[in-house]
Amino acid sequence: MGSIDDLPPLRDVISRHGLRPKKSLGQNFLHDLNLTARIARAAEPLEATTVVEVGPGPGGLTRALLSLGARRVVAIERDERAIAALEEIAAYYPGRLDIVAGDALEADYDALLGPERAAIVANLPYNVGTALLIQWLTAEPWPPFYDQMVLMFQREVAERIVARVGDKAYGRLAVLAGWRTEAKILFDVSPSAFVPPPSVTSSVVRLVPIERPIPCDSETLQRVTEAAFGQRRKMLRQSLKSLGVDTAALLANANIEPTARAEEIDVAGFVALAQEYVKLKLA
Repeated sequence: MGSIDDLPPLRDVISRHGLRPKKSLGQNFLHDLNLTARIARAAEPLEATTVVEVGPGPGGLTRALLSLGARRVVAIERDERAIAALEEIAAYYPGRLDIVAGDALEADYDALLGPERAAIVANLPYNVGTALLIQWLTAEPWPPFYDQMVLMFQREVAERIVARVGDKAYGRLAVLAGWRTEAKILFDVSPSAFVPPPSVTSSVVRLVPIERPIPCDSETLQRVTEAAFGQRRKMLRQSLKSLGVDTAALLANANIEPTARAEEIDVAGFVALAQEYVKLKLA
């Protein structure tokens, strides 16, 4: 395995700081600095860029981002055991690594970043990856605080993010991602690359915000897609009853057949449903 800097190998760092991965935190550490560099390169150009990294752990990806020229990395880590290891990286790259001890789901990105836009690059903890992505996809105002996201997920989740109407994996997550971003799977990562190895393959996904998506209230779109896909085998005239409005009028106003199912409706169709739902609620 090659080296990207003169800091100790990650295995030594992990051993010295007692960083045994915790299942409760969804941790799976990457030891291969060549692989973390490949993930970082997927977000290039990094020069003059501020990067938000969630769950850096022992700092393999952090080191790659900094060695490849990121102007500043804001690393958000809730595992207090990892802070000392990250502080060693901060000392090696003075003035370029900000360590934030806390939960990324509760982070105030405006306060952390100020007016500048950032890139989000992370090997996300498996147990909060989807929740974080939905939070970032539904951020307000839009365009968001980031200009791209390069994120690692379980392959199954990655497929759900990039799915298109008619795909087996198409669902609520694909609608939210397709509404506001262009999403693409870049490459897969074998379970053997992690410690401990997960039971599934992982994938790195890039999501680039659409500057002007179809106007829609994000909370309403989430509610409509949750109702529709919560009973995905049922026709929409049945599954949307939980929304508490005249379902027939809702579907007619959105120009959608009442016998259609959620998996048959594209992103624009769901946005239309959300827009008409707001009108019916206000009527």
